[in-house]
Parts: sequence; C-alpha cells; structure tokens
Amino acid sequence: MQLSQIEGFLEVARLGNVSRAAAQLSITQPALSARLLALEEELGQPLFVRGRRGVRLTDVGRAFLPYAEQAVAALASGLALVGDLGSGGAGELVIGAAPAVGTYVLPQVLVRFARLYPNVRLVVRTGHSEEITELVVRNQVHVGLVRRIPHPMIFARDLYDDELVLVSGPQHPFAAQGSVRRERLGEAPLILFDPASSYHELTTALIREAGVRPRGVMELDNIDAAKKMVAAGLGVALLPRTAVAEELAAGSLAMSSIEGASPGHRRIVVIRRSDAGEPRGALADFLGLLEQIPQIVPGALSPER
Repeated sequence: MQLSQIEGFLEVARLGNVSRAAAQLSITQPALSARLLALEEELGQPLFVRGRRGVRLTDVGRAFLPYAEQAVAALASGLALVGDLGSGGAGELVIGAAPAVGTYVLPQVLVRFARLYPNVRLVVRTGHSEEITELVVRNQVHVGLVRRIPHPMIFARDLYDDELVLVSGPQHPFAAQGSVRRERLGEAPLILFDPASSYHELTTALIREAGVRPRGVMELDNIDAAKKMVAAGLGVALLPRTAVAEELAAGSLAMSSIEGASPGHRRIVVIRRSDAGEPRGALADFLGLLEQIPQIVPGALSPER
C-alpha cells in the first residue's frame, strides 16, 4: 500500500469524480484509476461504485475513509516533526552532568535554552564524571558535562575552570582576614565534600602539601550540606567557587585566599561520542550556550586562565 494510492483514494472520495481528482493531483486519469485499482486489489474489496455522473463510496470505502485520513495526517505530522528536529524546534535533549555542574551551573544555561526551544523536552541525568562518561559512550545521553577523563571514544571540549576556594562562616576568625597561611588550616575543623569526588582529592592533596593535620574532619556527601555546616560555624571547607558564589555575594559565607598555595581547580569539559557527527538544531545551539558559561555563571573561570 503506497501513500500515492491513499492520497488518490482521499481525493476521489472528496470530489466524487476521478477526472477532477486527477487534475487536482496533477496526474492523468488513467494513472489515478490504476492507483485506485491497485489499492482495491490489495484490500480485496471495492472502494467505489462507478456511475455516469462520477463515483461514490461503498460501505467498505466509507469504513476505510477515516483510517486513510488518519494515516495521511499522521505522516504529515511526522514530516513536520522531522523538520522541527532539524531546526531544533522539538524533540528531546538528554544531558549528563557531574553533581556540582548539574546543581550550580547547568540550570543557568537551561533557562536560556528553554526560552529558545520551549518545545524541546529536557532530561538531565547526574552522576560522577566516570559514570556520565560511560553514559555518553553507551549513547544514553547526548552530551556530558564532566571533568576531563581520557577515553578513545570521546571527544571533549573545554568549557570552564571550577576553582576551589577556602570558605568559612562570617563569624569565623578566617573571615576577617583576606588571606591565611596554609599552616593555619590545622587550626580549624575541616569539612570535606564527598570522598568519591575529585574535589575531595584536591582538598586532601593541599592539606598534605601544607603538612598540617586538621583539628577535626567531617565528611559530607553533598555540597549543600557542607555549605550549611560551614555557615553554622562548624568548620572551614574548600568548595567549588561556582557552588558558593551566591552565598559569598549574600555574605552568609566568607572567602579567604591561602598564602603560598593554590587550592587547585577542575577543568570542566563537554563530551560527546567522537563518532556522533556534526551537531544540528537544538543540540548545536545548546553547545553554543555552553561556551557562554564563563560569562553567565558567577565563579566559572575561562579555561584560558
């Protein structure tokens, strides 16, 4: 059963005349008659009663008519959707993100994206960078926002640097000082974020380098909990600048530099499968918005820094 046969059937049913229907379809009358005959042979039933003044639907033709209309309408909708997907107007975009990126950076990008593409369904999956990388490799997400992890099937592009900063509560002795010597890190309880995170690795490396032993250590599994503990005066922490930018601006947390040491940073990249092909439509525009992160997200540093 061919689309041209269905379209011919619908046009003849609408006009009740094969000659006029052929003219509307810009084909010859014999060609249209052949299409109708082929359709009737495939269905095994006549669809029209032919007469001198034209044709009319048989009972089978009347029963078949709404299904033929639905089929053509569904195909037209499908063609329109394909066009929208090509231009980015519809469809689904599945994004994988490391927890800190998904919580503190990605929402500001998605607000702008949703204004451009309100009909695109957004799905965000979070996990550690290793997990998101595997989701990209398995084609379960379109893009991933993670720290760089070399993989032969992955293409990565630098987005921004997320710097660790030393934060304390506004009443903490460190808060009144613009900088502290790294040896003084042993004076305050240290709040560590997520032992499975690379942020934990950077923090402990700095402590080892400073040669100090913190007065006490508290380990938490999410950044928001760590921020609340610091704000309550329970200790100090090294946290991503993007995660504490709002609290620093509001004064609920204070930042101090560390003399003679750099807390380090993570380079955040966007990853896709290396064989994914050229991005189009909504995906291409989403990738373009990601390049604006250093300008639109407080605390995100340009990767050239």
